[in-house]
Amino acid sequence: MKYRKLGRTGLKVSEISLGSWLTYGNSIGSETATKTIEKAYELGINSFDTANVYARGEAEKIVGEALAKYPRESYVLATKVFGKMGDGPNDQGLSRKHITEQINASLKRLNKDYVDIYYCHRFDPETAIDETLRTLDDLVRQGKVLYIGVSEWTAQQIQLGLGTSDRYLLNRIVVNQPVYNMFNRYIEKEIIPLGEKTGFSQIVFSPLAQGILTGKYTDLANLPEGTRATDPKSNGSLSRMLTEDVLTKVKQLDGIAKELDVKLSQLALAWILRQPNVASALIGASKPEQVEENVKAIDIELSNDVLEKIEDILK
Repeated sequence: MKYRKLGRTGLKVSEISLGSWLTYGNSIGSETATKTIEKAYELGINSFDTANVYARGEAEKIVGEALAKYPRESYVLATKVFGKMGDGPNDQGLSRKHITEQINASLKRLNKDYVDIYYCHRFDPETAIDETLRTLDDLVRQGKVLYIGVSEWTAQQIQLGLGTSDRYLLNRIVVNQPVYNMFNRYIEKEIIPLGEKTGFSQIVFSPLAQGILTGKYTDLANLPEGTRATDPKSNGSLSRMLTEDVLTKVKQLDGIAKELDVKLSQLALAWILRQPNVASALIGASKPEQVEENVKAIDIELSNDVLEKIEDILK
């Protein structure tokens, strides 16, 4: 495994991280999830990601229990706050009340004393940003959180957060978790340049476009059974992404992968890791074999010629 620094911090994360969105606590049983996490750890992955809203806390329980057998200092554990966790008016958002209550609930489910990274899962326009950042700063000072992150914030929102932290001498945002893959590249325009300029990294999710960039979907009329595309619990956004145009591009990209004698998934991950500002690609493996396949991407170097061919297809 290879590791990259997170922004300007001294924290190093594996180039491949393992997440639990749409999998653990939902479509994937705890036994399979545990074996997948164990395989990831065995292969050198030290970065594990979850969120309070994933299966309403069940994902946190599974991840926490699976990691319990390993020394706490040997891995980087992240969770998130923002999403709706109850029916009350204060059961969502980034208020001091909700953040404080949710970090305590998450730590209890994870059975841990602290999390390495705590993400603001979305931006909260209803809460003053200084309230949010002061609360997160307090959690860092209390030792419950080590580093502050955000997910799916715009460049302007991140700039506002960094400016507020600097103004009040608070702990800064050091990592952003956006979606990023060959079919969703919005962060290239503003987010990555801002990260390079101000010192935060990206840990990107959905690097394989929810499985589309594995090449397993080739025919819209005959989607393979047992995959995410045929699972009503987890195929919502995936079904909107699956189009004839996308599948045509996937076939062309698969042709490049075959020329390089690699898997399409490995090509897609190597393409993401070409970005120095990306600290890690967050995979959502549902079985150990997928982790074994994906980690091989770290050793693939893409030439300028190959990158140009990929760009021509994506355009």
